[in-house]
Amino acid sequence: MATVSFAARDARTMLRRNLKKAMRYPSLTLMVAVMPIMMLLLFNYAFGSALGAGISGLPTGSGEYINYLAPGIILMAATSGALTTAISVCVDKTEGIVNRFRTMPISHASFLTGHVVGSVIQTMTSIVLVIGVALLLGFRPNATPVEWVSAAGLLTLLTLALTWLSAGIGLVAKTVESASNIPMPLTFLPFIGSAIVPTESMPTGLRWFAEYQPFTPIIETLRGLWLGTEIGSSAAVGLAWTLGLSLVGYVWARRSFRTGGKR
Repeated sequence: MATVSFAARDARTMLRRNLKKAMRYPSLTLMVAVMPIMMLLLFNYAFGSALGAGISGLPTGSGEYINYLAPGIILMAATSGALTTAISVCVDKTEGIVNRFRTMPISHASFLTGHVVGSVIQTMTSIVLVIGVALLLGFRPNATPVEWVSAAGLLTLLTLALTWLSAGIGLVAKTVESASNIPMPLTFLPFIGSAIVPTESMPTGLRWFAEYQPFTPIIETLRGLWLGTEIGSSAAVGLAWTLGLSLVGYVWARRSFRTGGKR
């Protein structure tokens, strides 16, 4: 029991360290939100009329592309947070702080826990900013409070999964530059899904990939929760993806920390 108490205390200390760093450099939080907001503005105003006209079955009463676009771009804020996590962990590793923590009488799990929980809070703050901008641009969800809570829970689980994966990336990356480049595919993978256009409009091979990659069922679940569209099996599939990615990321990050980031 005492061991658990000490581990929790060390994790709180590490969390406080990372939150103070985030408050000292708020540009990192804004950086997570800037790319999704730019994409929201670009696709809504530059391509919205053309893309929206080709999408049948938009939510009843909306008739605007922003309602189709926003859930996918909001999810993109969660994937963008993976970059800052990988960079932050890699900076600690390359500056020798990780090795110093290994020699101290603290819970080794607390280092990763502090980074992951701090990054989840930072990313969820960015997601709230993106949702706010989407609402200003005309995004009009008709969700109930329960559906809003469900959507927030799903986004939090996804953020947690991607954060654990990113922590592992930060530990195995040799340089900060590589740590910032490796998670880039995660950031843009929602585009090869249903974030911008329905998968039905894609060529056969691309459509197959788009329908079976992790982010499409999550995007469709968010659309269903916020706009009342059909969810079907997307919720179960999306939840399975988030739990599976969380487990893989957690095991990989813990192993990478124990082995010193050796591949």
